[in-house]
Amino acid sequence: MITAAKMVFKPVSRTAYLFYRKWLKGITVKKISLYIVMILLVVFTSAPIIFVISTAFKPLDELFLYPPRFLVMKPTFKNFNDLLMATDSSLVPFSRYLFNSVITTVAIVFFSVVISSMGAFIISKYKLPGTAFIFAVIISALMFPPQVTAIPTYFVISNMGILNTYWALTLPKLAVPFNFFLVKQFMDQIPDQTLEAAKVDGANEWIMFWKIVMPFVKPAWMTVVIFSFIGNWNDFSTPLIYTTSEAMKTLPLAMLGVSNGTVGRMGAAAAGAFVTVMPSIILFIILQRQVMDTMAHSGIKS
Repeated sequence: MITAAKMVFKPVSRTAYLFYRKWLKGITVKKISLYIVMILLVVFTSAPIIFVISTAFKPLDELFLYPPRFLVMKPTFKNFNDLLMATDSSLVPFSRYLFNSVITTVAIVFFSVVISSMGAFIISKYKLPGTAFIFAVIISALMFPPQVTAIPTYFVISNMGILNTYWALTLPKLAVPFNFFLVKQFMDQIPDQTLEAAKVDGANEWIMFWKIVMPFVKPAWMTVVIFSFIGNWNDFSTPLIYTTSEAMKTLPLAMLGVSNGTVGRMGAAAAGAFVTVMPSIILFIILQRQVMDTMAHSGIKS
């Protein structure tokens, strides 16, 4: 019994004692107040997301309770079944809208990263004639919102004869000035001596770009992935402008007509909001570390 008691009440080591003492000493009223404020801000900013998730699983009677309940009491998957039925009753099934969103978003994200990275690599590391002027033009393009260039872009797409196609949904969004600027700020930090050493070892421009430059600027192009995905996955204006058939609609545009002003489809609309919002949230949670690295290091010269 005495041995067991000694094992249970084994005295704390001096190192652990000093650690806990230092930890307790670092706790102040100011830090506690700061943590409380930060927790309240996190709860406040995450409340809309929690509400969307909760509403997607609410039965119809809970959707119209007054006063409304924030959290679901009797979760159900009936809203998702209603969403499939509401879209399947139209000319195009739900899977077609989902496929259009996935294929266009993936294509835009991939080619945006490749185009912005290649262009930034040339401007940053190859002092060709006119590169300063080209970079100035790209920077000046940041001043123009997309609404200003919407009409000229529509005429270009129309004259190319690609309206109501996947090309019309992807081509106008491949070259984004902000993505180019963000990646270039990172590439400016790559020492020229590193690339010169790679050339001496026999590496060509293609190998240097994929083996040295792209791993170095990974936080930048991962941020481009997040911004491009969120901006295009939730975009309904582009398919609204450039498509005319129901088969070419993307998920956000299709979700606008799900509720159709009827009470019976409110649950389907809530499920549609859940399906539309969750991919962006999941992607940001997975890649948020890269975004933080980009915000911390972009624009800092080494």
